[in-house]
Amino acid sequence: MPPRHSSSSNASGKTATAPPPRRVRVLLPLPLDRAYDYLDELEPPLKEGDFVRVPFAGRERTGCVWSCDPTAEGTGGEAVDAKKLKQVIARRDAPPLPADIARFIDWAAAYTCAPLGSMLRMAMSVPKALDPAAGMTGYVRAKTTPEDLRMTAARKRILETASESTPLGAAELARRAETGAGVVRGLAKAGALLEVACAPPTPFATPDTERAGPTLSADQERAAETLCRKVDGDGFSVTLVDGVTGSGKTEVYFEAVAAAVKRGRQVLVLVPEIALAGQWLERFTERFGVAPAVWHSELAQGKRRATWRAAADHGAAVVVGARSALFLPFADLGLIIVDEEHEAAYKQEEGVIYHARDMAVVRGREAACPVVLVSATPSLETTVNVEEGRYERVHLPDRHGGAIMPEVTAIDMRSQGPETGQWLSPSLREALAAVFARGEQAMLFLNRRGYAPLTLCRTCGHRFSCPNCTAWLVTHRAPQGLICHHCGYRLPPPESCPQCGGEDTLATCGPGVERLAEEAGGLFPDQRLAVIASDMAGGAQAAAEVLSRVRDHEIDLLIGTQIIAKGHHFPGLTLVGVVDADLGLAGGDLRAAERTFQLLHQVAGRAGRESRPGRVFLQTYMPEHPVMEALVSGQRDAFLEAEATQRQAFALPPFGRLAAVIVSGPDAATVEATARRLRRAAPQIKEVEILGPAPAPLTVLHGRTRWRLLLKAPRRSNVPGLMKSWLGAIKIPTHVRVRIDIDPYSFL
Repeated sequence: MPPRHSSSSNASGKTATAPPPRRVRVLLPLPLDRAYDYLDELEPPLKEGDFVRVPFAGRERTGCVWSCDPTAEGTGGEAVDAKKLKQVIARRDAPPLPADIARFIDWAAAYTCAPLGSMLRMAMSVPKALDPAAGMTGYVRAKTTPEDLRMTAARKRILETASESTPLGAAELARRAETGAGVVRGLAKAGALLEVACAPPTPFATPDTERAGPTLSADQERAAETLCRKVDGDGFSVTLVDGVTGSGKTEVYFEAVAAAVKRGRQVLVLVPEIALAGQWLERFTERFGVAPAVWHSELAQGKRRATWRAAADHGAAVVVGARSALFLPFADLGLIIVDEEHEAAYKQEEGVIYHARDMAVVRGREAACPVVLVSATPSLETTVNVEEGRYERVHLPDRHGGAIMPEVTAIDMRSQGPETGQWLSPSLREALAAVFARGEQAMLFLNRRGYAPLTLCRTCGHRFSCPNCTAWLVTHRAPQGLICHHCGYRLPPPESCPQCGGEDTLATCGPGVERLAEEAGGLFPDQRLAVIASDMAGGAQAAAEVLSRVRDHEIDLLIGTQIIAKGHHFPGLTLVGVVDADLGLAGGDLRAAERTFQLLHQVAGRAGRESRPGRVFLQTYMPEHPVMEALVSGQRDAFLEAEATQRQAFALPPFGRLAAVIVSGPDAATVEATARRLRRAAPQIKEVEILGPAPAPLTVLHGRTRWRLLLKAPRRSNVPGLMKSWLGAIKIPTHVRVRIDIDPYSFL
């Protein structure tokens, strides 16, 4: 037999030229910005999206066929001589990466200035899922029972339960026969049962869309009908569900979920923090009879593998997850929902930097499916997109079931503040006492973890700071110690000042939630109290248990940080006290006012969600601030309009574009020199402004010195293109890292 690619003679004696070798470009999940050419000698030939094993840099790696046309623009440059190419080793036994997510990865990599391979890595985050799950062994009843079989009651029940045609696993068969799996295996060994190889069971049941949901109000019905029309329309759209806290937004978009599942399509629901979404999962299960597939970084590897594969195999109808769920390879994505779309948690700050809300819109566009954004306090970006006609909007102006919005009161701490060393004003104390006397529940909100944010020496003024970060150490009482909330550095409780040696001279300054709980416990010793924060012992599971106890009225006073603001429904809670309403307004963040308004509005929305009216008290030293006035008056739209006017005047997002450059490294001098060289190489373009370089507010983080530059450009500018050409102009020294943050949300 002649070699595959050699010439040969045909029947007429003429020499036939073998077709040229097939070539493919394979993208690897590595921080590389190009795909690599390989020869494809597999049968059948490879297709775009196939997962393959290839040799690379002396190792065998798994990648994805990114192009079957190596000359195509954007796949890695000019074709390499075939004689220099290596062959694809094998095709992985997994569904190909769908074309819509491949397009999404291409777009997202270009927009975020991230290496294309790094973006692919997020879609290939579970390598073991590229192999099919191992089959299970099932058992069926043999047509004849061995004559010498010793029969027992348990064996008889197994044989009566087993089928001759439908295999059951040993555990399931034993469960139905109310006996042990060992009896099943004993019957198989005796020949009374036959072993049969079975496909693994589907890990996720399909939601029951025929189950009756709660009765919707007229406003909810209209909103649900609008969303369902979008689902049935087979096209891309973006719709904002804008409803006050407690208006039933979740039940409205559940109708859209049902419509998509009825059509046999898949649904992705993004939530800010899936580990704390216990109540949402309960509501979903109650509505559809089954739990959805769940995706987040804390999942065990086995569950991550099952969920990834189920998304790819169309074995999961609904997936609820954190921002990384955007990169799951859905076989037929028909609807994307972004719950609490305003949440800053959707911005990923490490690794590939992106905003999941904005990427969800692009994901929906590439999949040609509707995207639904949900919030009681929409982001200014989303609000402007609605006003300019790019997004549609459905409005839920009233709370469900006749509940009314809580009354909001600002307490001027300049004239009504507590005594020194205390943090609850007399007005708030009186309100708490009245609530407890009526048998109702209350919540105190302070967005500061630990016991105190600063410990200092009264004699010499020494302040305890982190040796790895430019940050003060936070005092904690449970467990005891001083902790850095940025890198996790921990210092045992000091007995003396390390600078002057003074004993009994250390003082804690300011309150955290632990200190607030100490004060509240002294004021109301008969009330059941709980503290909840993101770093509490026991993690998300412990937090979920506390929230469940609040719903069951096993807790009278809940004290917590911002995680208590995220969509929880507490039927008996009628009072919310915000201990330091001004906390988020400090610093130079352009979104400080917007974020503070959103957070406090969401916290306030926990009060009075059922028949009993709610009250909210804001302790503030700036009651005249626009945020406080908007919260007290309930004039959300007027506040957003004023905020938009101010941003527009300075061409700030969403009316202008920003991109940050963060330069970091272990050597301060090298980092500064690199930042200054970058500034000198910056593009000289009219209307494009470069700010900096300057030391970052958190100048040292995890032991690395940090400098920042900021590019400010008109709204229609090609900012990613500008950034790539800018950073490509200089060589970055070894050990210096340069990160690009398109549309930054953090300026630390």
